Amino acid sequence: MRRFLLCAVFLCSPLPVIAQPAPAFAVRGTVLDPMRAAIAGARVTTMTEAGVQGPSTVSNERGEFAMVLPPGPHTITVQVAGFRDASLRVMALQSGAESREFVMEVAGLTDVVTVKAPAGYQAPVVTSATKTPTPLRDLPQAITVVTKELIKDQLMTSVGDVVKYVPGITQHQGENNRDQLVIRGNSTSADFFVNGVRDDVQYYRDLYNLDRVEALKGPNAMIFGRGGAGGVVNRVTKVAGFQPLREVTLQAGAFDNRRFTLDVGQPLTGAVAIRLNGMYEDSDSFRSFVGLKRYGVSPTVTIAPSSRTKIAIGYEYLNDTRVADRGITSFQGRPATVDPSAYYGNPAESHVAAYVNLASMAIEHRTGALLVRNHTMVGNYDRSYQNFVPGAASADQSLVTLTSYNNATNRTNVFNQTDVTSTMSTGRFHHTLLAGAEVGRQLTDNFRNTGFFNNTATSSQAPFANPTTTTPVTFRQSVTDADNHVRTAVGAAYAQDQVELSPHIQAIGGLRVDRFDLQYHNNRNGDTLTRPDTLVSPRAGLVIKPVTALSVYGTYSVSYLPSSGDQFSSLTIVTQQLEPEKFNNYEIGLKWDARSDLSLTTAVYRLDRTNTRSTDPNDPTRIVQTGSQRTNGYEVGLNGQVTPAWQVAGGYAYQDAFVTSATAAAAAGAQVGQVPHHTFSLWNHYQVRPRLAGGLGLIYRSDMFATIDNTVTLPGYVRADAAVYVTLSRALRIQANVENLFDQGYFVNADSNTNISPGSPRAVRIGLTSTF
Repeated sequence: MRRFLLCAVFLCSPLPVIAQPAPAFAVRGTVLDPMRAAIAGARVTTMTEAGVQGPSTVSNERGEFAMVLPPGPHTITVQVAGFRDASLRVMALQSGAESREFVMEVAGLTDVVTVKAPAGYQAPVVTSATKTPTPLRDLPQAITVVTKELIKDQLMTSVGDVVKYVPGITQHQGENNRDQLVIRGNSTSADFFVNGVRDDVQYYRDLYNLDRVEALKGPNAMIFGRGGAGGVVNRVTKVAGFQPLREVTLQAGAFDNRRFTLDVGQPLTGAVAIRLNGMYEDSDSFRSFVGLKRYGVSPTVTIAPSSRTKIAIGYEYLNDTRVADRGITSFQGRPATVDPSAYYGNPAESHVAAYVNLASMAIEHRTGALLVRNHTMVGNYDRSYQNFVPGAASADQSLVTLTSYNNATNRTNVFNQTDVTSTMSTGRFHHTLLAGAEVGRQLTDNFRNTGFFNNTATSSQAPFANPTTTTPVTFRQSVTDADNHVRTAVGAAYAQDQVELSPHIQAIGGLRVDRFDLQYHNNRNGDTLTRPDTLVSPRAGLVIKPVTALSVYGTYSVSYLPSSGDQFSSLTIVTQQLEPEKFNNYEIGLKWDARSDLSLTTAVYRLDRTNTRSTDPNDPTRIVQTGSQRTNGYEVGLNGQVTPAWQVAGGYAYQDAFVTSATAAAAAGAQVGQVPHHTFSLWNHYQVRPRLAGGLGLIYRSDMFATIDNTVTLPGYVRADAAVYVTLSRALRIQANVENLFDQGYFVNADSNTNISPGSPRAVRIGLTSTF
């Protein structure tokens, strides 16, 4: 608490007032593509004749920008990925205004070999946080963006790889059959989105078709709806563009790692373009008997029938199968001292499968001052797993208990979002307005079987030192196994105003109202239970900008989690009566663009979770909603280019997540599991020579408890990673990535006190990328 208060005082301390030249000359501009369609998010910078960097900004959703320049000559430069830079010299007078138009030229191919530092670990603009293109430094919220350049440099393939370099997020084991994260002390397997639309089924996502991954921290219900308690992870996919591209990457390495990705795009006409991303992987693991096979294909089509209308159509099919692996057990409060490759159970009877179909269509149309967007996504998920679960070890470390079960989930999601944005001025105030609605429907079938060893017992024992077993197991339903059908329906409306009160003060306010209806049918006994909830989620923030490159902000936001949980897989007569859990986030922070391509962010926050379940102290048979949890935290992030040759990405986070009022799981004062007090990560990419670069990364995590009962501790660790990059020609790059450079033994995470995942020993992977 003392650290929280000290950080809060520091960030709230008055900043020195920096004298600014009296505004005199206003420059307004519009950024357009060759078809004269507006380009949002274009970076606009200025420089004086003496070489001093001036104001900078980004274009809005209409391609427009505005800035005030002191008197004298200036050069305005507009930069957009995929287009040639455009520059224009203007003479700022003592007073007046000037309007200019920038029609960008598509970057052409050339035979000249130019080797330079990667194109960016920093993303200056995001849309997902407000549904409008907004500079990161103007958003009153902690956000980390992992760009495609960082994904390529580290040969990332999973969400777990991504969050290693995101302050405030740790990877949960998720029973080693799904993506699961702990964000600001709150575990989630459902707060995942694709292009702003919910993608909440439990499976492993791949990165082959992504442009970037955005981690938005703190409750985000105003934009994303229910859940999002600690934050959300939004994947932004690659889309077809109007320039040819060809890229193939081959990857191979330790433990029979083999992977192939493809990215090709082509304009068919001046109004139609296509793109295809594909992936295939067949890899083993340092864990005995554990491996995976997966492939995915993702075609997209972009249609621009006019400068005012754009249609984007996308589809993805992902097939992921792997061996189920719950890790190792513990002994006397620590991970068991066994071979980190030891497999518990029967690998021949352990498997995970996910078959995912995602189809989407997004339509944008500008009419007058309004921009209308409609986005529909339909997803079908067929997911199952069958696994053996390590249990407690015997007191003499001779035996370990095993149990087994399987589970199947089939879900169909249909979501439609409509957003209308516009800009307007009321006197001296400039507004960016948003109004929107979302409707959705989800149909889910859940089925679970228990494993009976030798067709009789629900548990078995295996040798502690050699827990792999071939004991026959029969799978059938026990008394409590799930067999249900769940239908959920959501209807939501929301509105938001981003207002510029002055050149130095901005504010944001929004409100969302969700109607969330759940119907739960138990196929075993025929019971049908319903639970309707109306969720009102406000958001408010204030941004103060003493200078253009610096912002200090404060924000407040609220989110809710219905009583059926983030996967609504169970509803009982008891939980049917419970109100949604509530999350209140208070946050202050500072963001500084130290240079146009380097950003430093800090945030101090308090996140309160209330309405959690607790046992009535006067009647143990009753459940009451008096439990509560709190996370106090501080984080700092650094992303971008320190020098023209040196790029960095990473940060530090301090988190103290604890139970403030007894819950059904723990007494007051208990530390939340899987939440270390300290984490630090920093990846460095340095261009040694024009064709040679190197990478070095450090990851640190302090001790943390496996679960909220605080009986098993996962020791802290420091891990180093490294890489070498060689550009062989204009079209060919080879890289070698080394994970766990010094071969340290460590434990990554857990799902319970006896399901603990060891970290990988040293592993080398080679990647060869060809563009043509």
